Amino acid sequence: MPVVIARRRLAAFVTGLAVALVPPSVALTTAAGSSASALPLPRAAAPALAVVAPLTVSQAIGSQSSQSATVRGYVVGQPTATSTVVRSDFPNDYALAIADSPTETSTSRMLYVQIPSASRASWGLKSNPSLMGRQLDVTGVLSAYFSHPGMTSTTAFAFSGTSTSTSPTSATSTSPVPTGTTNPYDSTYYASAIGKTGTALHAELHRIISSGVTTLSYDQVWTALKDTDQDPANANNVIEVYSGRSIAKSDNGGGVDQWNREHVWAKSHGNFGTANGPGTDVHHLRPEDVTVNSTRGNLDFDNGGTAVAQCTGCRSDVDSFEPRDAVKGDVARMIFYMAVRWDGGDGFPDLEPDDVVGNGTAPYIGKISVLKQWNLQDPPDAFEKRRNQVIFDTWQHNRNPFVDHPEWVTAIYGS
Repeated sequence: MPVVIARRRLAAFVTGLAVALVPPSVALTTAAGSSASALPLPRAAAPALAVVAPLTVSQAIGSQSSQSATVRGYVVGQPTATSTVVRSDFPNDYALAIADSPTETSTSRMLYVQIPSASRASWGLKSNPSLMGRQLDVTGVLSAYFSHPGMTSTTAFAFSGTSTSTSPTSATSTSPVPTGTTNPYDSTYYASAIGKTGTALHAELHRIISSGVTTLSYDQVWTALKDTDQDPANANNVIEVYSGRSIAKSDNGGGVDQWNREHVWAKSHGNFGTANGPGTDVHHLRPEDVTVNSTRGNLDFDNGGTAVAQCTGCRSDVDSFEPRDAVKGDVARMIFYMAVRWDGGDGFPDLEPDDVVGNGTAPYIGKISVLKQWNLQDPPDAFEKRRNQVIFDTWQHNRNPFVDHPEWVTAIYGS
């Protein structure tokens, strides 16, 4: 190769190397000594951010991990129980069922989505029935709802393919009113309460459930519980409320591993004892293992604590008790019943739920914010409904209105 050409190629290589090594803001000087314009370095393209596709409903059902996720699905109805989804005459705005197909009818292939209060006006089916069949992206925690694969603590809703983020800013908190269409006693027992809300509903329900009541003695409670809490799979047993254990009806008393009478509204919260009245109201008296009953004691209700022996899924700490998930709604509805039934006009304390724990002997029990959530989280099941009916038909001849209409908790106490 001629020397001149070789030298030219070497000079070009050196110049190119200098350009590559000098920062873009530094001017280069030519061989003639003149200052050249700053040359920008070529920059590597920024790596593209990975876009995570929403999960399908099928994937979400199989990933109940208590982790946050976005799920895409079609609105196919409103869940009202573990295995029940309604497709019309929606009772409230609390929940959606979504599926991978807009025509899905099997609840086993549906995800139940909890709707927070701020989003109900915009995304609830009672207020927006036209959502049926629409495809949505919903974001929240993959966790059981209505004891069914679901999404709770939902933070965002959007129509699929849009960038509309969700908790709609125009949404306002709403308190659904009683529908008057979901219980056979609406036209008779509850007729005068239908359509009322707030203090008016509270007052009318108190009047209704305090009228024509048969008051039991504390000894009669033993016999009543053997009927009201009978194990549907074994007529010789009862089901303990917190532990869920099935135990022989005859194995009642005060010994270890026997069952006794648990006051869900602890009788020391108001010091009403076991005299005929709130202390013998079987709507809040349940069978429970003696040891577990002792652990619960007179603790208020709240989430958290350490595991309770002989009570799978239960937790307690120094001032509160958390029952297993399957009866959290039962507990809440018993507490709200007691607050409406015993309001101070029968010579007994005025019982009221509040939002604290450690209430001691005051006629209060907490925490109301948690109890309201439990009422939504665990709707009435067949066992609870049967119990309410047996008490009405055979024992006290009054009903727990919150078992018949769980939405009345919100109508009276807010969301």
